[in-house]
Amino acid sequence: MHFAISATYGPTDPTRAMLPFLFAASAVQNGDSVTLMLFADAVFVAVEGAGAKLVPVGPPNRYEEITAHPNVMLMACKPCVEARGLAASALDKRVKLAGMNEFHAAAKQPDARVVNF
Repeated sequence: MHFAISATYGPTDPTRAMLPFLFAASAVQNGDSVTLMLFADAVFVAVEGAGAKLVPVGPPNRYEEITAHPNVMLMACKPCVEARGLAASALDKRVKLAGMNEFHAAAKQPDARVVNF
């Protein structure tokens, strides 16, 4: 199965920001593939070094595990990045800049389920 996950929470709420990464970790542990798209303030998680430094209350930080996993495509919304004044060069090199068309393509895969955080 493929999960298309949209995330909107950023580092100001590290527990909520980590929830899509936790879900993605559960999915890939079960052999599924994941497209995780960071929208709105979640794009700040993609800034080099920021995601790995999040300290959620309760659950562990799974940013590195998910970002490096071969069955995960991690994308950041290009318009969201630009609207927040972030330079593409400031982002983790493993994060692909994309838009709604790419998220739509992931969501319409025949075996896809969409999950929103």
